[in-house]
Amino acid sequence: MIEHNRRFAFVHHGILIVSIAIISFPIYVVIVASTLTLPDVLDAPMTLLPGRHFVANYITALTEGAILGGGGTPVWRLLLNSLIMAMGIAVGKIAISIISAYAIVFFRFPFRMFFFWLIFVTLMLPIEVRILPTFQIAATLGLLNSYTGLIVPVIASATATFFFRQFFLTIPNELVEAARVDGAGPIRFFVDIVLPLSKTNIAALFVILFIFGWNQFLWPLLITTDPDFDTIIIAINRMLRVVDDQVDWPVMMATTIMAMAVPAAVVVLMQRWFVRGLIEHEK
Repeated sequence: MIEHNRRFAFVHHGILIVSIAIISFPIYVVIVASTLTLPDVLDAPMTLLPGRHFVANYITALTEGAILGGGGTPVWRLLLNSLIMAMGIAVGKIAISIISAYAIVFFRFPFRMFFFWLIFVTLMLPIEVRILPTFQIAATLGLLNSYTGLIVPVIASATATFFFRQFFLTIPNELVEAARVDGAGPIRFFVDIVLPLSKTNIAALFVILFIFGWNQFLWPLLITTDPDFDTIIIAINRMLRVVDDQVDWPVMMATTIMAMAVPAAVVVLMQRWFVRGLIEHEK
């Protein structure tokens, strides 16, 4: 029986290793291309061995961009724009959602559940469906080409509100009554009890929402026309659409790696909190 299980474990691990290799191979090719020169990349077939231009290509991407002859936006600015947008969306969504869920669960007011289901129904209306009225409102308020325009129109989140509501429902009523007996008002109860209990949920949602904000494409494409407000995702798409200039492919690959590195770093650094926030039920 033990040998049988070991044989199956070997097969399972073999399948896992092959799957990881297949998924990782394109990323490896991009990393290799970011260390080569342009003639090396254009030479078919491209070598799969790393080159000696790793530092030079990444410095060029950070300071000049991926368009030969100049004219590209430095990647450091694109990364900064994406970081500001992703952080703003993640923090904004969490702040609004946790307050909304707190009000729905712990306050008694007319049509409380109606408003909750009204929020929940918006899950059926992705931003692509309401993109035109949202853009018109943003333009009327003068939010084009601004960080406020990139962040504020997309910070409402029915998913996060539902997530927090389901967690708040697990908080025992005895804890609420004990806080009330001790003289804790709604704000103190929220700050001293609810927020500490919610820290793993907040961490898990932060990872998800940060990646959501980082990967936004359609909304930044519409709301910004000034290259100074381009995000890294928008810039990569525009780099591939140049007409008169030639793309410096090694620098382009370096730009792509840096675009993937930031959300990957967030996931790795917050992995423990992310997993605990999704699977931990007893608080």
